[in-house]
Amino acid sequence: MPKTTISVIKADVGSYPGHSRTHPKLLEKAQKLLKEQEGKLLIDSFVTHCGDDLELIMTHTHGVDNKAVHKLAWDVFMECTKIAKSLKLYGAGQDMLADAFSGNIKGLGPGVAEMEFEERGSDPVLIFMADKTGPGAWNFFLYKIFADPFNTPGLVIDPGMHDGFIFEVYDVLEKRKIQFRTPEETYTLLSCIGACSRYVVKHVWRKDGVIAASTSTEKLNLIAGRYVGKDDPVMIVRAQSGLPSAGEVVEPFCTPIIVAGWMRGSHHGPLMPVAVCDANCTRFDGPPRVICLGFQISNGELVGPADMFDDPAFDRVRSRCNELADFVRDQGPFEPHRLSLGEMEYTTLPGIEKKFGKRWENISE
Repeated sequence: MPKTTISVIKADVGSYPGHSRTHPKLLEKAQKLLKEQEGKLLIDSFVTHCGDDLELIMTHTHGVDNKAVHKLAWDVFMECTKIAKSLKLYGAGQDMLADAFSGNIKGLGPGVAEMEFEERGSDPVLIFMADKTGPGAWNFFLYKIFADPFNTPGLVIDPGMHDGFIFEVYDVLEKRKIQFRTPEETYTLLSCIGACSRYVVKHVWRKDGVIAASTSTEKLNLIAGRYVGKDDPVMIVRAQSGLPSAGEVVEPFCTPIIVAGWMRGSHHGPLMPVAVCDANCTRFDGPPRVICLGFQISNGELVGPADMFDDPAFDRVRSRCNELADFVRDQGPFEPHRLSLGEMEYTTLPGIEKKFGKRWENISE
């Protein structure tokens, strides 16, 4: 049997009101277009949203970076953009940074996470989708899942995981990559991925080559050279049978970490794990949200989904996120609620700085 490929491709093609949520007509159109390709280009598909992002989940046998699959996603987003414009939705076509498809959707605006693998006897896959933040938000969670024995006891007691994992990290500014092996290079890994605005974990492998995780690393401001919205990343994680259990994969999300993004892509705030029904960003266009859908993969079919954060066990972290939101909001336009000047370079702030830039005077001492 050929290997199975999972492609998760997302884009903000319009929302209402403001940057809050995806309109049902966009979801319906996207699902219809993907369903038409099931049994042809695709094996199976599922469409959902996180905040104002339209999320396409597709399975097929064509491998990663397949032109036809990427073209299908592009066409879906373009058709949904037409609907968004007809409804005058906010930010219609926001993530579509090119006028035409050029062979690969990467670099054109939408975010992409893909992985190809041989199916095991049972293959649970968890798909994470976030809104109002950037790809570096996954760094903390991937470290906890695949390198922290206090989170993942399988690293200690499961022979299949005991040798550790390999992390592939992208430098999104210099466009280069590096690999770190854990546990032996854990401290070096942390020295790198702690700088989430620049270094992003792209893939995680078990040391025998089994793919365990894949993320999107697209940063819209670096593609467009200006602020056009946050990146709103996606992530695929395989679980069980020599990989972290499903419970070990979601456990780190009980910690309310602070991420960059939120209002106007210019503020730090807590990343709140929520059920899909609560993945609508309203307060200060947030707080940043993350959802997780769990599937069993059976001959390429998506058995599910299970809404993994639709669980009262996550109520406490949601409450803590709200408390943190109150805390940082009280700081108003001051850092660290507002991003540092280096990160604000691609927001709308430089336009304000131009207004008073010529009024500076040198200080003579």
